[in-house]
Amino acid sequence: MSDTPASPNPNAPEGFDPNAAPTMNVLAQYLKDLSFENPRAPAVYQSNSTPKIDVNVDVQGRGLNQNQYEIELSVAARANRENGDAMFVVEATYAGVFEIINVPRDQLEMVMMVECPRLLFPFMRQIIADSTRNGNFPPLMLEPIDFMGIYLANAQRRDQQAAGQA
Repeated sequence: MSDTPASPNPNAPEGFDPNAAPTMNVLAQYLKDLSFENPRAPAVYQSNSTPKIDVNVDVQGRGLNQNQYEIELSVAARANRENGDAMFVVEATYAGVFEIINVPRDQLEMVMMVECPRLLFPFMRQIIADSTRNGNFPPLMLEPIDFMGIYLANAQRRDQQAAGQA
């Protein structure tokens, strides 16, 4: 039997310990940007029509320091009348600083784009609901978001684009 250490894992980030469990800590969470527009007030309140609501979600991540990452969850929601007139527009970016330790490099993006926004989402949902309610509309309660499904679809699209360019 040899005491020679196993060959290092090329996907392991600096400081990676294969015997230690991966950890993720939320170091900070904060509202980076919030905008609520009610362009047709007060006339907008004289209609009983049900608006068509479009919601767009985006997740961005960037490294800060070793093992620290800022993840931004952005939501833009727009409610329009049947004739296309805007009833309200709400846009918000909620972010967090996460310390992610002992995660293999090839899995780090998935943790950043799936697990981190999953933890931020309930706070964003409350911010959007409070903003629309404070604008004298029923609270807009965002449906749960399948961040893993979005991540897998984006990864598949990237793989197809890379295959098309090859």
